Amino acid sequence: MATALMDYISTDAAPAAVGPYSQAVKSGNLLFCSGSIGLVPGAKMLAGTDTASQARQALENMGAVLKAAGLGPDQVVKTTIFLVDMADFALVNDIYAGFFGGHKPARSTVQVAGLPLGARVEIECMAVFS
Repeated sequence: MATALMDYISTDAAPAAVGPYSQAVKSGNLLFCSGSIGLVPGAKMLAGTDTASQARQALENMGAVLKAAGLGPDQVVKTTIFLVDMADFALVNDIYAGFFGGHKPARSTVQVAGLPLGARVEIECMAVFS
């Protein structure tokens, strides 16, 4: 579905939205990806109970949405990470660095009281079409 100002991006390679929102929206040369938690696509279950498993899966899911839009991690310009426990900051940093390699988008990290489905981490991003 699309409107004059935006196109909705979706893929079965990432979990369906758990609410009334899109996996991503393209507007102009920007892509806005909704927050991704560590859900296994098609399974409606978290990849594990630990933050590391969930962070890896969340990034895989985000990567699948980027790919569906014709983009990759190198086109990401901003991310926001939501953590239930800031003690997981260094762990998530290592996993995040592995996903992005030498690419370093702008980023914010925020501690939250809770996330959907009991997730430990959620990651959202904005990317640019060149």
